[in-house]
Amino acid sequence: MANTLADHLRSRSDAELGDLLRLRPDLVVPVPTDIATLAARAQSRVSSARALDDLDEFTLRILDAARLCREPSARDGSAATVHADSSADAAVELDAVLAMATAPGSGATAAQVRAAVDRLLARCLLYGSAGRFRVAGGVDEASSPYPAGLGRPAADLDDRVARRCADPAALRRTLLSAPPAARAVLDRLAAGPPLGTVNTAAPATSAQAADTLAGGGPGDGVSPVRWLVEAGLLAVVTDAPATAGSQAVELPREVGLLLRRDTGPLGALRPDPPAAGSAERDPKAVDSTGAGQAMEVVRQAGALLEALAAEPAPLLRTGGIGVRELRRLARAGGVSESLAGLLVEVGYAAGLLGAAELPASASRTAVDQQILPTGNYDQWIDEPVARRWERLAGAWLAMTRRAGLIGRRDDRDRPITALSTDVERAGAPTVRRTVLGVLAALPPGAAPTADEVLTLLAWQAPRRSRGRDELHREVLDEAAQLGVTGLGVLTGYGRSLLAGEGRDARDISADDDPLGVRATEREHRGAASTVERALDDLLPSPVDHVLVQADLTVVVPGPPEPALAAELELVAEPESTGAASVHRVTPASVRRALDAGYQAAELHELFARRSRTPVPQGLTYLIDDSARTHGGLRAGSAGGYLRSDDEALLATVLADRRLAALALRRLAPTVLVCVVPAGRMLEALRQAGYAPVPEDGTGAALRTGRPRARRAPARHPVTLRSVDPLAAPKLTAPRISGLVEQLRRGEAAARAVRRTPGPIRAANGQAVDGLAAVQAHSQALAVLQQAVRDKALVWVGYVDAHGAAASRLVRPVSIGGGYLRAEDERTETLHTFALQRVTAAVVHD
Repeated sequence: MANTLADHLRSRSDAELGDLLRLRPDLVVPVPTDIATLAARAQSRVSSARALDDLDEFTLRILDAARLCREPSARDGSAATVHADSSADAAVELDAVLAMATAPGSGATAAQVRAAVDRLLARCLLYGSAGRFRVAGGVDEASSPYPAGLGRPAADLDDRVARRCADPAALRRTLLSAPPAARAVLDRLAAGPPLGTVNTAAPATSAQAADTLAGGGPGDGVSPVRWLVEAGLLAVVTDAPATAGSQAVELPREVGLLLRRDTGPLGALRPDPPAAGSAERDPKAVDSTGAGQAMEVVRQAGALLEALAAEPAPLLRTGGIGVRELRRLARAGGVSESLAGLLVEVGYAAGLLGAAELPASASRTAVDQQILPTGNYDQWIDEPVARRWERLAGAWLAMTRRAGLIGRRDDRDRPITALSTDVERAGAPTVRRTVLGVLAALPPGAAPTADEVLTLLAWQAPRRSRGRDELHREVLDEAAQLGVTGLGVLTGYGRSLLAGEGRDARDISADDDPLGVRATEREHRGAASTVERALDDLLPSPVDHVLVQADLTVVVPGPPEPALAAELELVAEPESTGAASVHRVTPASVRRALDAGYQAAELHELFARRSRTPVPQGLTYLIDDSARTHGGLRAGSAGGYLRSDDEALLATVLADRRLAALALRRLAPTVLVCVVPAGRMLEALRQAGYAPVPEDGTGAALRTGRPRARRAPARHPVTLRSVDPLAAPKLTAPRISGLVEQLRRGEAAARAVRRTPGPIRAANGQAVDGLAAVQAHSQALAVLQQAVRDKALVWVGYVDAHGAAASRLVRPVSIGGGYLRAEDERTETLHTFALQRVTAAVVHD
């Protein structure tokens, strides 16, 4: 068996090295120069912790068994002789691990233990042969100091406790005499971790402890922990953290093993993942429910973004959107504040929102920036619903933000706001993928509860899931709100999104398209992704018609196509939303359409073309009445002027006190002028209830259209191909083969360096054993000239073009013109060395 991990890796085949890199891709960031560097990196604390984070509960317990079995005396499998060896390089016998893990009551079989050992060997957390191996360096440093929840041997803790544990019979009698409260403390410490505290404010005397042992119950004022300390079943330790007025105590390993006699040294093991998803759901019902929620969240996101377009939210100096602004957006979108915060974060991650600088004249408050839609929003609202949802869901899955923190208080008791730096969490994408991965691994239709998901996560990756129950619940809630899940089950299109089959996904691990060329071409062609097609099949088809009712309500029997939605936004007011929305035509909405440039005839034609029911007469009268008074006044710029053929109307305007600020004066019976610009005059007249229209210099009425919305600078959205800061790189098969080949070349070069003669290494500034004088330049030239004549192999030390010292074993061919030309027989290449850069030359033995 190899004594070091480097020797073990050198003995591995290329396929086995490739499997190691595939399982632990962080080892190649950056690419190691040789096998020794790879072994050192694999035994570092950071890399070892990454590898341990990916292991399930059962495999980690088997690794704890290997750590416990490093003591040679434990190879017989006796639980009473299990001790951790002080030497991390001690060999581990597979038979000892099997005996410990398959003890009666443990619940594991030998085949399951061997499979777990194979997983550890494949990741080089253990190395060696199948029957005898070692624990890799770095595992102890990255793991708990108490393997399997067992404390240290009594001999390492306290002499009095060691004497108590040295007599097994006396130890059992002491345990049997423990009062119920003290026995409860022992059982809890035996389950792990083995640390506790004892109050030192009122210590008990030895006499009290003796009376307690004899009488069978603790004396007055003696706590259960104090009783255990005085009885020699717990050891007071000084190298563990403790609070003021207390001391840390530790349960000795011998006592812990005795208490685990019914379940084995490792305790009760769970080789298989816990059951989840006992409830069943119809997959069609799941997809339908999720699709309905997806359509609703797209509508809610659109309403919220439109509210920001109409009234941008100021960005606080401390970062983020204020609580009042978020509350306003929640009311505008008809959603809760928590969902509004989530949609703001997702919209920003999707590149639909951005920050824009305020003009100097507009910054009347203590803000310099505003949050408003970007130019991408105008493109997004014209896309199909499925594509819009995919962009939102993909941004949520990839964004490094935790929206569930919005509204809480930070360490300084300040509210955490949306888009602030306090919401940034680098590991959020990994957590979302982990939680959704649990749902994806279940059979279609299996509906686990939140508690079942948390239990399964705690088994699959206990190190990574510890203390994250609240975060995992947030992910489940957000997935349901966004329509990724339905009825507690991952939808079919949600599975495609998680698998990277979205429109913006470039699966860099695909062997057939490692550069993502075909994915890029498909995206440029605008072809629908798998996610979009799957969701689009579940959504109702967009409609291009409406049903106009006699009460001037407009019913849209499905999601409107983008053109129809834009028209309805002008000519009607929304009343209800959903799969079928309801709008109402009002005088204000008709006037808004006329202000945007529509003529009465065009509005009649619009309703006649879009409505599948006859246009009611009341709507025709409303349009005609509004158009009859609309445009009766004409505004232009003189400072501003107002003209009309209706002299009585001009007289009414001139006498209107609400327009006194305009300082109107009559130039002619049909013309009024003022010093106010035409735009401000138009706004004042409309607020007073008049219906003017602007005109150009020729007197023709201007069609203003919809006012051009202000947009924030475009931002690149967070996509599924964005790099997760905590995720290891994905390696393709060609990339792994190249890395293995590079490692082999580096190892060959390292061996060549180790074989380099001492004078060459000394000339290159490397440390050598013993005395090695540096050659003079003339001596090196003499060696090279003789080698040319003898056609002998020579070690040449030189300084390369970057100023670094190097050496190479070559066969000199010729010397002339200040250059040495030599052949490297290993690579079959011809090299040219400048003689002035040659530092040493030694004939190869």
